[in-house]
Amino acid sequence: MKDITIAELYTLEETIARDIFTGFTYPWEVLPEIHNFILKLGSALSPEEYEKRGEDIWIARDAVIAPTVSIQGPCIIGKGAEIRQCAFIRGNAMIGEGAVVGNSTELKNVILFNRVQVPHYNYVGDSILGFKAHMGAGSITSNVKSDKKLVVVKSGEERIETGLKKFGAMLGDEVEVGCGSVLNPGTVIGKQSNIYPLSSVRGVVPANHIFKDAAHVIEKQ
Repeated sequence: MKDITIAELYTLEETIARDIFTGFTYPWEVLPEIHNFILKLGSALSPEEYEKRGEDIWIARDAVIAPTVSIQGPCIIGKGAEIRQCAFIRGNAMIGEGAVVGNSTELKNVILFNRVQVPHYNYVGDSILGFKAHMGAGSITSNVKSDKKLVVVKSGEERIETGLKKFGAMLGDEVEVGCGSVLNPGTVIGKQSNIYPLSSVRGVVPANHIFKDAAHVIEKQ
């Protein structure tokens, strides 16, 4: 599954977390590393650019944080990011430069690359969203299987055992997810692909495709 590797999905220059991916092939392999990586990186950030608030929370001094936001560490919020009313950041979250975390959105164990938008009523857990990825209002990542078994990434007849119980979705650069969609555990969406509103997505969506439903995944022209 070459097309779902870190190199194929992400522009690593567009995240302060780029070093976390060193030595790994698939992006979900770094999910267990996020906690310790934030602690290490946060302690090295310039205090002129980042303010430490509370325990293990580093926020860029030009980020805009609404007064009703709840933030648990460890967490890094990048330059120019906007965290809107009633967002809930549950820890192990890296939020990129210029990213938008919207009203009532919940994040947990995530990496949001620069300029990601999760702006309205989203849940994003155990997931990585690439540069300029956007999730429409009410779309979520479902990060645990109903049978509680370990997540397997599937593409046709190919299968990759992840060894992870919690694994939401890997979104490549500039992915667009339509409103009200559910990205089931182990979903991987290639660069610049679009997901129709109200979709239920599982498995791999190739880069530069439009997901209309499971039977109709169309290459962009």
